[in-house]
Amino acid sequence: MNDTLKIFAGNSNPDLALEICNCLSMPLGKAFVGTFSDGEIRVEVGENVRGKDVFVIQSTCHPVNNNIMELLIIIDALKRASARRITAVIPYYGYARQDRKVAPRVPISAKLVADLLTSAGANRILTMDLHVGQIQGFFNIPVDNLYASSVMMPYIKANFRDDPVMVSPDAGGVPRARAYAKRLEANLAFIDKRRDAPGKAKAMHIIGEVKDRVAVILDDIIDTGGTLSEAAKVLLEKGASAVYACCSHPVLSGPAVERIQESPLKGLVVTDTIPLRENALQCKKIHQLSVAPLFCKAITGIHKEDSISSLFDIQF
Repeated sequence: MNDTLKIFAGNSNPDLALEICNCLSMPLGKAFVGTFSDGEIRVEVGENVRGKDVFVIQSTCHPVNNNIMELLIIIDALKRASARRITAVIPYYGYARQDRKVAPRVPISAKLVADLLTSAGANRILTMDLHVGQIQGFFNIPVDNLYASSVMMPYIKANFRDDPVMVSPDAGGVPRARAYAKRLEANLAFIDKRRDAPGKAKAMHIIGEVKDRVAVILDDIIDTGGTLSEAAKVLLEKGASAVYACCSHPVLSGPAVERIQESPLKGLVVTDTIPLRENALQCKKIHQLSVAPLFCKAITGIHKEDSISSLFDIQF
């Protein structure tokens, strides 16, 4: 890489940022990202970025609001330091679940965050597995949405060879499960799920044949783990020989890790868009795959103004 490219990061996912930099064979940019004594975010960029093509790596995971503010303030600092272009690299885009009005007097928070990022000075967004694709339309700047399937599919193909069935935990995820099933030449099923409240769901019945097959549940986000553990129970009741899950973003809030440990799931495969907390790292059922090489390719292509369409071959 030439010296016109700079990579910076906030505090949300330092391991992924360093891995991306190692993949690019370049150092992480010098910046102080901390707080004042009252908790306000304090940022100071420690090197020249005038005229540079700058990428800021920051997942908006727990603590969500702190990490969003860090990202906004880093972008503002870079803009005021005359960076030529600022790309916000957001492996996990938070607030994406509030993408439309589902009841009176509720916000569309995904749009609000998009406006904040644009107003702060971001010229481009690079993210992965947005909760819904329509969020790309909330921005008036280019958005590249990568797919974790690029790392998930090879893992599934290598580890689940005995006639697996790809399972969507709800009707909304069927396009994702169908894309996996088509690429892997596997069977397809989905669960009729009724949600009683945010973060709480009850799985009902299975659409598709799962009897005597290894069921692989596919989702983009695992939050409290309630949907996943309920789905695993229903699949086993319907005759599945074993149940695994693959989820892009391991939010794993509240009792999620305990639920996974106690559930009939044989294993859960996630990516490192969000760093695992200590209890998740200790859970033997959870296996984490790296998406750093994929982001490395995307950053390289964007910087060189090359096409990165090959990174979107696996879509839903």
